[in-house]
Amino acid sequence: MDVPRKSSATKRRIRRIAYIVLLVAAVGGITIAVSRLKPAAQTIERQTVMIDTVKRGLMLRQVRGLGTLIPEEIRWIPAQTQGLVERRLVKPGETVRAETIIIELSNPEVQRDAIDAESQLRASEAEYKSLKVRLESQLLDQKAAAATVRADFNTAKFQSEVNEDLARQGLVPENNVKLSKIRAEELEVRNTIEQERVAISAESVKAQLDVQKARVEQLKALYDLRRGQLESLRVRAGIDGVLQQMIVEVGQQVTPGTNLARVSNPNRLKAELRVAETQVRDIQIGQVVSIDTRNGIIPGRVSRIDPAAQNGTVTVDAELLGELPKGARPDLSVDGTIELERLENVLNVGRPVHGQENSMVGLFKLDPDGRSAVRVQVRLGKTSVNTIEIIDGLKEGDQVILSDTSAWDNADRINLN
Repeated sequence: MDVPRKSSATKRRIRRIAYIVLLVAAVGGITIAVSRLKPAAQTIERQTVMIDTVKRGLMLRQVRGLGTLIPEEIRWIPAQTQGLVERRLVKPGETVRAETIIIELSNPEVQRDAIDAESQLRASEAEYKSLKVRLESQLLDQKAAAATVRADFNTAKFQSEVNEDLARQGLVPENNVKLSKIRAEELEVRNTIEQERVAISAESVKAQLDVQKARVEQLKALYDLRRGQLESLRVRAGIDGVLQQMIVEVGQQVTPGTNLARVSNPNRLKAELRVAETQVRDIQIGQVVSIDTRNGIIPGRVSRIDPAAQNGTVTVDAELLGELPKGARPDLSVDGTIELERLENVLNVGRPVHGQENSMVGLFKLDPDGRSAVRVQVRLGKTSVNTIEIIDGLKEGDQVILSDTSAWDNADRINLN
């Protein structure tokens, strides 16, 4: 019978333990080595990213804003008096003149008031004429009486002078001289009184006529008011232009102040642009603007900047200097570009997706072979619509990726396929 040897079993056990230890050591070593390896560079398709080259030269700083064309001359036409809409004579879009009647209203009370005011005015004018004739006749009678007294006075004065001459010659008694002198003095006093009476009568006539004339003017003003209210029932455009809106319908009752329609001048338009409030700080009155109507470019200049911001934007008005292209009309959507300044001899590149003014960003710069790109830190300066100034980190001729690279934030290098 065979007896197993203890030395062989021990050797096999020792060899098995050694294999296990070697295997564990190998696995640990491989794990450590793999953990110390750098991750492989990610590969992206070149056609999927935007690449631009750093240039040196003129850089136009611009700000862009979306907006609309609006008329410079807009007239809301309100109702001047209460009335019922009888007819709408013009449709929106039609050309109108200032005197064009666009709406007819009706109001029997206004018509009656106008007739009453006219009757009162005519009666007052007739009364004024009658009073003027009567007073002037009385004044003429007063002047005639005064003229008679003046003639008597002159005659008596002359007779007194003649009697004095004759008395000196002894041809007329002294009593006759005294009587003629007394008569002349009496008529002189009466002449003075009559002249004063004529003057007072003339002033009285003027005062009475002025009172009646004021009454006539008062009634005339009332008649003009009533007539104006009657005329306002025939609503006119007020300016030459195009009827943009007709707000009321036939049969609608309107009150004074109710807006009935809107008329604008389509030949005088301006661009109303909405610019982000963070970009409006450098905009100034008079700066050059290009207005893109999708059917042509119109030159212009900044004419007004709204002092308040709304919903994150500031309204900037641009005066149009060029001829309007065909199709330009109120409320047309436009794209405006405002030129802020010209920077000479500066490094610039297309604006990265996350490139902000005066900031430090990481951009992928292409290697000379163009097959890979490495992340570099770039200091940015002033920005424009599509370009940005490079302060540090790049040089002329470098190519960088402008697209959104947030998906590769953990990578310092990428490959381009």
